[in-house]
Amino acid sequence: MENKRKEILFTEPVYKHTVWGGKRLREEYGCPEEGDDIGECWGISAHPQGDCIIRNGTFKGEHLSKLWEEHGELFGTGKTSVFPLLVKIIDASGDLSIQVHPDDAYAREHENGSLGKTECWYVLDCPEGAELVLGHRAATRKELVGMIDEGRWEEFVKRVPVKKGDFLQIDPGTVHALTSGCLILETQENSDITYRVYDYDRLQNGEKRQLHLEQSKKVITVPALPAGSCIIPLEKRKQDNNELSKIYSCDYYTIYEMRVHGEAFVDMGKDFLLVTITEGFGEIEGTPVSKGSSFIVPSGYGKARFKGNMMLVASTACAACAASSVSAASSARA
Repeated sequence: MENKRKEILFTEPVYKHTVWGGKRLREEYGCPEEGDDIGECWGISAHPQGDCIIRNGTFKGEHLSKLWEEHGELFGTGKTSVFPLLVKIIDASGDLSIQVHPDDAYAREHENGSLGKTECWYVLDCPEGAELVLGHRAATRKELVGMIDEGRWEEFVKRVPVKKGDFLQIDPGTVHALTSGCLILETQENSDITYRVYDYDRLQNGEKRQLHLEQSKKVITVPALPAGSCIIPLEKRKQDNNELSKIYSCDYYTIYEMRVHGEAFVDMGKDFLLVTITEGFGEIEGTPVSKGSSFIVPSGYGKARFKGNMMLVASTACAACAASSVSAASSARA
């Protein structure tokens, strides 16, 4: 690998059937799975519950987790014990449960050493007038516990309006939920730890899904962060053609977007770049890509050439991730 240019790594997605999923991932993104309940497309993932396979080049057929463990030259120095991020497309044909995620410290202690879950959403599409659950109205933890115990859900949760192109940061401890008709790209820590607060009394296989009320009461942030501090609307962002523009950065990731019209070049230096095409079609270094394609530009690749008419959302893992040495654990709760 040291004697020749590194290769773009194209990943084979992992699809998830969910109680709230639909058929949009099949009809619009080419999902090969049968059924009208496909809720998630894990486009770039090295999680035990969905470890993507490389579908091209030198590492064809290898799992991403194996590349992370054995080929550090693809990802630069200071890597963590597990691949740091997970990128997925979510089709909320129905409402998702009202939920919350723990931070790293709580998950490490209570979830078999797992990472916590900091995540963000890029709204790919949503109905006109769409609202998402984001935050809550409890002023104290005592009030929060009372609202949860008494099932005062509409009084408890806050809803915020969203539109296509909006960006939302979901810190651990934030009460949140996608609503019916929303399609998002989610970038998150490599974790599947979710605590359900309320699930609309839905039945799955004849039974209500498990709730995690006691954990939720402990990890929900009180009072909630102002919703305005969690949302970066599309109209407040710079979107110049053929320029990779930063949307947001935190300790775990930096998120970018770029609209390609014609030709664009990106050089991330020592950072590896996770890319998902969200609209249109074109090519990366001569390989055709289209809406839904996901791939990794490895560390030190040099100038990557994008060509076509397309929109992409990309991410890098931030340096603070390198200080962590926790392992991945699986706890599938969506």
